Amino acid sequence: MNYLITIIGPTAIGKTSLSIALAKHFGCDIISCDSRQFFKEMCIGTAVPSEEELAAAAHHFIQNKSIFDNYTVGDFEKEAIVKLDELFLKNNIQIMVGGSGLYVDAILKGFDNFPDIDNSVREKINADFEQLGIDYLQNKLKELDADYYHKTALENPQTLQNPQRMKRFVEVCIGTGKPYSSFLNQKRNERRFAPIIIGLEANREIMYNRINQRVDIMIKEGLVKEAESLFPNKELNALQTVGYRELFDYFDGTISLEFAIDEIKKNTRRFSKRQLTWFKRTENVQWFDFKSNPNDIINYIKSKI
Repeated sequence: MNYLITIIGPTAIGKTSLSIALAKHFGCDIISCDSRQFFKEMCIGTAVPSEEELAAAAHHFIQNKSIFDNYTVGDFEKEAIVKLDELFLKNNIQIMVGGSGLYVDAILKGFDNFPDIDNSVREKINADFEQLGIDYLQNKLKELDADYYHKTALENPQTLQNPQRMKRFVEVCIGTGKPYSSFLNQKRNERRFAPIIIGLEANREIMYNRINQRVDIMIKEGLVKEAESLFPNKELNALQTVGYRELFDYFDGTISLEFAIDEIKKNTRRFSKRQLTWFKRTENVQWFDFKSNPNDIINYIKSKI
């Protein structure tokens, strides 16, 4: 039997250090499912593991793509499953870690299959979004897939404010001529592993303090300079993320640097809350306090194998 130890939890909670401790103990590799860490041009703002951390265990899917690549969660699912099949030949225990709930689900559950969409559809939607804003995407989804729009508004209202997700919904509707929801919950591929899911958590005050400290460290390490180098490409999907958007506003002259840094902290705290909400809905998770001794977590994993 193959086992995929999956470590989930909000940002800045300590997932990376735990994954390395577990990888050393079990002698296995680490699959990253943090969608912000795929891109080689982004490092400081995405909290990519340090050189020492990367050297401590074999990592996959970290800085392996470019911000200029059109890389979807479906692409990740296909590539990661192939890599896991390869890794399981060497060791029947492997580790996956990351805070991107959709990408975790894609590996553990399988992802819904969507037809390929013509690039011209995507380009037209991007152009309309640039001119008309998020309201255009919301109204278009409501028009083309009212059921899914209302379901999302009820269960995940923040998704309606996410341009990347909304563009995807609309492009599927327009590109296929069918509602986005018609492609959901189809038969998915079986997985050749059993997941052991570990969640890390802390009380909200501690979690928020850790986030604020991490942002301060990022600024000291050169986040402003990194964001400035990416500013000419600020419209790319990969850069529509916390830590960069706020600094792009600073470079545009609409806000001060101090305000931008405060906004990064605030928006990261909001992001962590959404992550936790997502992960708390995940089934069969064993939650541990972020300060837990790794040996206690190792003992729990051994009890499940």
